[in-house]
Amino acid sequence: MIFIKQKVKKALLAGIVTLLSFTSIKAQDGKQLFQGNCQSCHAINKQLTGPALAGLETRGPWTDRKNLYKWIHNPAAFIPTTPYTKELQAQFGGQIMPAFPQLAEGDIDAIVDYINKTAAADAAPKTDTTGAGGAAAADSGGQSAVVFGIISLVLALVALILLQVNSNLKKLSDDKEGILRPDPVPFYRNKIYISLLALVLFVVGGYFVSKGAINMGRQKGYAPDQPIFYSHKVHAGVNQINCLYCHGSAWESKHAAIPSVNICMNCHKAINTYEKGPKLYDQAGNEINGTQEIQKLYKYAGFTAGQAWDPAKATPIEWVKIHNLPDHVYFNHAQHVNAGKVACQTCHGNIQEMDVVEQKADLSMGWCINCHRESKVNFNNRSDSTGNKFYSIYEKFHNDLKSGKMDSVTVKDIGGTQCMKCHY
Repeated sequence: MIFIKQKVKKALLAGIVTLLSFTSIKAQDGKQLFQGNCQSCHAINKQLTGPALAGLETRGPWTDRKNLYKWIHNPAAFIPTTPYTKELQAQFGGQIMPAFPQLAEGDIDAIVDYINKTAAADAAPKTDTTGAGGAAAADSGGQSAVVFGIISLVLALVALILLQVNSNLKKLSDDKEGILRPDPVPFYRNKIYISLLALVLFVVGGYFVSKGAINMGRQKGYAPDQPIFYSHKVHAGVNQINCLYCHGSAWESKHAAIPSVNICMNCHKAINTYEKGPKLYDQAGNEINGTQEIQKLYKYAGFTAGQAWDPAKATPIEWVKIHNLPDHVYFNHAQHVNAGKVACQTCHGNIQEMDVVEQKADLSMGWCINCHRESKVNFNNRSDSTGNKFYSIYEKFHNDLKSGKMDSVTVKDIGGTQCMKCHY
């Protein structure tokens, strides 16, 4: 009887652990899906490119999740169907959210559940024992390291002083007892002290040298002046020009490429003044005359307004490249943008809000590896033939998904963290 009770207890415990693990996995899925698809334009508790998402199921047609599914799968088709979505489009300057047909209804449910859970946690009262709020909590790790380092240095200094005091007291004691000993070696000639100081300098210097070497070539925050002031906010944001119109090679080749002059002139043969757009400012806060910048473009293009344009007269614009990777790193835009469906904002930040483009992401190896660990691939679904057909060769993963051993496949699972993927 006792044996049976023990078996039952173990079975119940295993069931509880499994249930908790399953819940954790689902919550993590919602977080990853939100970060991969929504985070570039939405925050939960503040407005970014799009509205804040906290409490979204209490607004407009989103009280019915079926409407939410339709909206996320095809926003352009859903906007005309309700006054709320028409007003929402007008509120954000006519911008339309990109469609996400690849998200299944279960994925959308996981995202909404994550949003609701996070919003509820943020709204709950928190006990702040530091008296400095969330910012202090976020910085506590770095502050603790600094304090620990200062305390260590002070203790080391105290130890050296005590050693010197001990040596002097010992000499006084020996002198009183008539014991003849050689004079103590001065601090600056003591080999032990010199060795300790050299060791400390070596460790501290090595730390800063290695840190500097690791960051060598990284350009986070780099925003150089360009030959023509080009505002992505005006073009990609206000006027909703698709990134691939100018950087079409990002869809089908390794490089995103810089658009040629004729791409600009497709529009600017007719648009020769800047009048109705928002005011433009450079990094120093100086207002930019948009019409004068268009005239700079005409100079490169060899174009005179009102006359026929001869593209043969155009000369290349010497744009300054902002995003660079080391020569030993292989990166393919098509593999990410086309096959992986990675949004431009994932690596380049909210480019549609930038007057002056700067490098937002670190673009370090660790940054890329973390993305590969979290990003899910558009895995082939044999039951309805959806997803990327290339992944049909992964027989093991298909069997694991079918048996429930896995609920999704990430880039890491298909070799995305192997050295030879990016370094060969």
